[in-house]
Amino acid sequence: MAGHSKWANIQHRKGRQDKLRSKLFSKLAKEITVAAKMGDPDPDNNPRLRMAVKEAKSQSVPKDVIDRAIKKSVAGEGDNYEEIRYEGYGPGGVAVIVETMTDNKNRTASTVRSTFTKNGGNLGETGSVGFMFDRKGEIVYSAAAGDADTVMMSAIEAGADDVESSDEGHIIYTGDTDLNAVSTALEADLGESETSKLIWMPNISTELDLEGMEKLMKLIDALEDDDDVQRVTSNFEASDEVMAQL
Repeated sequence: MAGHSKWANIQHRKGRQDKLRSKLFSKLAKEITVAAKMGDPDPDNNPRLRMAVKEAKSQSVPKDVIDRAIKKSVAGEGDNYEEIRYEGYGPGGVAVIVETMTDNKNRTASTVRSTFTKNGGNLGETGSVGFMFDRKGEIVYSAAAGDADTVMMSAIEAGADDVESSDEGHIIYTGDTDLNAVSTALEADLGESETSKLIWMPNISTELDLEGMEKLMKLIDALEDDDDVQRVTSNFEASDEVMAQL
């Protein structure tokens, strides 16, 4: 899982770059609006909306942006988005999953396919790389939530599958359908988490050297630059030395 953890760290750093903040806020607001439209506009009664709001807050999205996104759903404003997942291979044979929200699937499919082709990848059929990932829930707590043993015991009692603890904090993994229940139980014991969301966790990884990582990052950057793309996940693995040179 080293590749997943390292990619999560890359995403975190990228998300804090000023040039990407506006685009990131827009994508998070879109998720909030869609989640609110699909269920109750009250986050306490809508698990998906609750997770979307928490993720937005963790990325420092202003409260007024969050509130406005929810109000758009209540008022029936905004486009109707369809969620579509694309799968393919990036440079070096790395598996890539692209999750999108689009109001024009023909436009999105064309753009995603073109982006793969222009950046050394190949777009495949749905399911072509999905078997290399497991759908999981991911709950993140800061180190201040407790020591590794305390968090581990709380996670076990809450029904979590696994915990990764480090000096930076704790990552708790759950079954995809258990995320809301485990998150709620943990909050009663450890307080509010930093983030709580569904992820694609690689079960098979592909190791890349520096050149391969640079090519992969170019593809991922290009995909994430598309307004229809919500998130990109890959199964790369790279050494600490390679990561330090990026």
